[in-house]
Amino acid sequence: MRAAAAAGGTAPGGRWRAGVRELSMAVPVAAMGPSALGQSGPGSMAPWCSVTSGPTRYVLGMQELFRGHSKTREFPAHSAKVHSVAWSCDGRRLASGSFDKTASVFLLEKDRLVKENNYRGHGDSVDQLCWHPSNPDLFVTASGDKTIRIWDVRTTKCIATVNTKGENINICWSPDGQTIAVGNKDDVVTFIDAKTHRSKAEEQFKFEVNEISWNNDNNMFFLTNGNGCINILSYPELKPVQSINAHPSNCICIKFDPMGKYFATGSADALVSLWDVDELVCVRCFSRLDWPVRTLSFSHDGKMLASASEDHFIDIAEVETGDKLWEVQCESPTFTVAWHPKRPLLAFACDDKDGKYDSSREAGTVKLFGLPNDS
Repeated sequence: MRAAAAAGGTAPGGRWRAGVRELSMAVPVAAMGPSALGQSGPGSMAPWCSVTSGPTRYVLGMQELFRGHSKTREFPAHSAKVHSVAWSCDGRRLASGSFDKTASVFLLEKDRLVKENNYRGHGDSVDQLCWHPSNPDLFVTASGDKTIRIWDVRTTKCIATVNTKGENINICWSPDGQTIAVGNKDDVVTFIDAKTHRSKAEEQFKFEVNEISWNNDNNMFFLTNGNGCINILSYPELKPVQSINAHPSNCICIKFDPMGKYFATGSADALVSLWDVDELVCVRCFSRLDWPVRTLSFSHDGKMLASASEDHFIDIAEVETGDKLWEVQCESPTFTVAWHPKRPLLAFACDDKDGKYDSSREAGTVKLFGLPNDS
């Protein structure tokens, strides 16, 4: 795991970090030729699998919905690029973390986001944030200032600051709400008790760690790494269970579907692979993006998967077939995507610039797709 350079994303040597990286170092996978796109792991099917005879009823229904709800609206959030967006478990609030060292929280009111508060205190970029899985008032931020901070939207204050050993760039909250895991650029993952705010365990890895996540059952811990593998540890024992060769190049991001049936990974090979949680085999791949996949999100019903990269669109696929359901147009690379936990609304943030004449000034906006066309 490597922290972003000041301008954007990789550390010296061009190593990845989940979410954000320097655009200049990327090479579109289409330019690599077909030999770069191999099988996606043990028991996997080829990337060009899942050819169906026609759109399913679900696809047709959602396409009809989006034809009337294809509006994207922008909301000012920060003074610099937005690295991370996430919804509270009840869907009432959206939080965003930024290079400007702050987090913002919005209230969702009908068809718009209303800024509720800005959270200051970090001394460096807020690279990732997440909400408590069942308490809609608590969220946690990970920063390059070697701390994580837990915030309560009821008091708008930081209720805990936890010092860590390195510059933090990835964070997740366990499904049972008891533990926060944070990863730093030195490939150390620290497990913090969410009540006492003390470290419970610490693991130093010998490979580049990218994104981290518990499974929905809270008994396994997953890491994506720079060798294209998914490493699985038992939890809370943190003993190695399995290492899956998922992609031929850097495995960047991972997300679990809310139904507990699948998880998905995104890679530098521009592929998204879908995995059966129980069998740990790849059931399908999505290959419509041309650039490394940096962010993923499942819809609340587990039936749609949004994936994004430096391509100027977000791909929305039907999970069960891999079919293209919709694409959301963007004017710049996308850093982060997040489906609403109850509605077909997609929050996202891009590498936008502010103004026609100053192309270097970052916009720091949060976007919301799925709004009524007449709103």
